[in-house]
Amino acid sequence: MFDPANTTPLGFRILGSTHNERRLVDWNRAFAAHCAADARAGVNREAYLSAFTFGEDFSHHLRATLSTKGYAGPCGASWLWFDLDRDEASGGIEAALADARTLCVQLANRFGVMDDELLCFYSGSKGFHVGLPTGGFMPEPGAMFHRIARRFAEQVARTVGVLIDTGVYDKVRSFRAPNSKHPRTGRHKRRFTVDELLHLSADRIISLSAEPQPFDVPSGKHCAVDLPAAWNQASEQVRSEAEAEAERRAAVMSGDAAARVNRATLEFIRDGAPTGDRHRLLFSAAANLAECGAPIQLCRELLTEMALDSGLPPADIDRQIRCGVEYVTKGGAA
Repeated sequence: MFDPANTTPLGFRILGSTHNERRLVDWNRAFAAHCAADARAGVNREAYLSAFTFGEDFSHHLRATLSTKGYAGPCGASWLWFDLDRDEASGGIEAALADARTLCVQLANRFGVMDDELLCFYSGSKGFHVGLPTGGFMPEPGAMFHRIARRFAEQVARTVGVLIDTGVYDKVRSFRAPNSKHPRTGRHKRRFTVDELLHLSADRIISLSAEPQPFDVPSGKHCAVDLPAAWNQASEQVRSEAEAEAERRAAVMSGDAAARVNRATLEFIRDGAPTGDRHRLLFSAAANLAECGAPIQLCRELLTEMALDSGLPPADIDRQIRCGVEYVTKGGAA
């Protein structure tokens, strides 16, 4: 058993826009300051913390490059986040609230997670964030931790029947800090107990988010019985897929085998992707096309239209295609 707080204690913090500087911090201390609505945390402005935590190698990378870009080392997490957003076409804030309620109830019913161990937030805009503590099952940090976290969250969401945004599982993703102020709505990322989430209306939740709300961080030490098994299953799947990807890339690079456009890529080109899985599927389709020898311009021609139809903004589309192609050309070091 590993304690991520001990092995990966560092993170980054952003004050203001996500375009601003990433500052190295003790993640748990910075997180606690935001939860307490400490004035020094700047809760009356836009602020972010890294979704994952890191060790000293991340510190060296950030200091050497002045950027998080290109970091390929290990990561961990004290909390695993579920991001539940719904646009107006799929039900808006009411549907997102229903998903958050379902997730919390089913985490208790199916996995034995206690209500007071969860952190539930209204995001300040159009959705909700639910935090699951890792202290009860202590998954081991590693270079693929973020991929395992995504697969774990996808499996949990699928099991309980909710939609989540899988874009938050990028290794160096910034995530809105507790009690921070949304720059567009002026509302705060406010914590609500599970009981409040279940009984307050969406309008009341939005109204209460006009001000920050200090709270104590839960201990997160209760071990829900089925969570370690669920994490281990996700871990084995990710490791198996990574080994298969490495073998396929090696075969393609050596000329010993021909790559094939897989079914998921063909389905993306034909149908696009659902809201919660758009970023991942676009990245995977671009990587698969690159394995087949497609240059980046051809990848853009084949994927951009359906990505736009799926609701992704042009900047996200360009980034996911570029990253997918680079993942293959650089030997999968992303």
